[in-house]
Amino acid sequence: MPAAACPFPDHTLDTAPPAARRAMEAVARKQGGHLPSAVARLASSPELLTGFLQASAAFESSTLDPLAREVVVMTMATRHACHVCVALHTARLSALGAAPELVAGLRAAESRPLPDARLDGVRRFTLAVIASSGAVDDATLQDFLTLGHTPRNALEVILGIGTYTLSTLANRMTGAPVDGHSAVFA
Repeated sequence: MPAAACPFPDHTLDTAPPAARRAMEAVARKQGGHLPSAVARLASSPELLTGFLQASAAFESSTLDPLAREVVVMTMATRHACHVCVALHTARLSALGAAPELVAGLRAAESRPLPDARLDGVRRFTLAVIASSGAVDDATLQDFLTLGHTPRNALEVILGIGTYTLSTLANRMTGAPVDGHSAVFA
């Protein structure tokens, strides 16, 4: 029996719903003309594509430092087994100069501590927020704050969780392949 056609096509600027085209053009410009398959497939829902890109931009402008943001993203990516996000954010960690041991620990999604206590605290806090649906106990919040993070950072972790819940679940549903420069990190 032949495989069913993918209901989530790799849209181009010509085939995408008109409401998705501006967002797609912006991503392609940022990617040197390359339109990632994940974006091309999310274009089937202009609302999801635009919502994710806006939430991602907000998360990227948060006061969490770049490595801490990537810890949140990789925690979500490995938790949801999103091969696209794992590859893309491994590439980003590499570009940030992250230690190979940190990258390996994040990709493994194991319960062993990360080599950086502050970043391990971000991962533990992210997992605690998910497990408690945001109702972390005082000790968990205090542990996070003791590592030099702020109450604002705690709320920014929630922004990252929401943003990358959208991305990881959508990438898995659409079957988006890893492509572009991040393919070497798959």
